[in-house]
Amino acid sequence: MPGGRRVAAVTDAHFEVAAGECLALIGESGCGKSVLASALLGLLPANARTRGEARLGHLDLLAADERTLAGTVRGRRIGLIPQSPAAHLTPVRTVRSQLEETVVALTGVRGRTAVRAAAEAAAERAAFPPDHFDRHPHQLSGGIAQRAATALALVGDAPLLLADEPTTGLDRDLVDHTVDELRRHVDSAGRSLLVITHDLAAAERIADRVAVMYAGRIVELADAAAFFGAPGPRHPYSRGLLEALPDRAFAAIPGMPPELGDLPDGCAFAARCEQATDTCVTRPPMTDDVACHHPHVSEDIRA
Repeated sequence: MPGGRRVAAVTDAHFEVAAGECLALIGESGCGKSVLASALLGLLPANARTRGEARLGHLDLLAADERTLAGTVRGRRIGLIPQSPAAHLTPVRTVRSQLEETVVALTGVRGRTAVRAAAEAAAERAAFPPDHFDRHPHQLSGGIAQRAATALALVGDAPLLLADEPTTGLDRDLVDHTVDELRRHVDSAGRSLLVITHDLAAAERIADRVAVMYAGRIVELADAAAFFGAPGPRHPYSRGLLEALPDRAFAAIPGMPPELGDLPDGCAFAARCEQATDTCVTRPPMTDDVACHHPHVSEDIRA
């Protein structure tokens, strides 16, 4: 940053996404979710620095050079549904031409008729309207641009798909269609999905496991069925996210997240947490998949 200042956008992120699994990464805006996804694809800005490992098979993504990422990873081994699809579509070309180019680049399909059919099949998977094929990105609504980006990401049938807010701008029926199609992508041929979302209903519908991020750190990893059902989340922040839903308590988490450039030495959530004590001035380690000094304990365990 200016003046030599450093900001830790993501810290101590330890997780796995297995073949045939969907991991939903959730948390408030600005907590580092999209930065994490960008790091995996080598798409961080030039002033960013990474440490650690991100293994895709035998390849360390964080150590890979641009030639490797561009030639063998992006689109081929890792597909991306970007958070701002309109900004990632080529503005001077139609959706059809971009889809067909992607089909040629990522698949073995050749011949004009076959390429066109494959592009239209990808668009159908994403519920992209056929009458918009020959439109340019500026002629698309936000929701339709989102569907175009989803169609492009599905073309290569990549083993790992990173979906960054894939349901933005979609109505409820299209949200369900999109997450169901992504789920089918996971279930076929043992592919994997890391989905970043604010839509907890979509996360519940699609995820096998849930990772909760707060202030640049993953604070809880949980089985999705237990997280959204019983016994529920263990971290107070995770419980607050669910309680904020309209179909639950509809109660907002008090306060605001801390600035990533001015994080406290201890628990970053302590200032907003009703359970905080003097212990929380020290940073809680990740223990049994939850980083909290006072994790929730279910009534069954207490008994």
